[in-house]
Amino acid sequence: MDDAIRHIAKYSSAHSDAIVTTNHEKAMRFLREVDSSAVFVNASTRLNDGYQFGLGAEIGIATDKIHARGPMGLEELTCMKFIVLGNGQVRE
Repeated sequence: MDDAIRHIAKYSSAHSDAIVTTNHEKAMRFLREVDSSAVFVNASTRLNDGYQFGLGAEIGIATDKIHARGPMGLEELTCMKFIVLGNGQVRE
């Protein structure tokens, strides 16, 4: 298990990683220690898809840890812009 996790840490794209096992303890360790946008136990990595995750149409993917990570829909690719129209207001 240690060798597999080290291998994933070194060579994985950090997008999707999976383990096939009947050992619950190893499965939970895999989920805790593998640093990918999606980790799967006994399921296909092809499920890592914005539509499958309920994000609507998938616009892109990201493996960075800044902002969105994994499948991205419209919400993940947009940001808020606050517009304040004032007349001399100050914060006290």
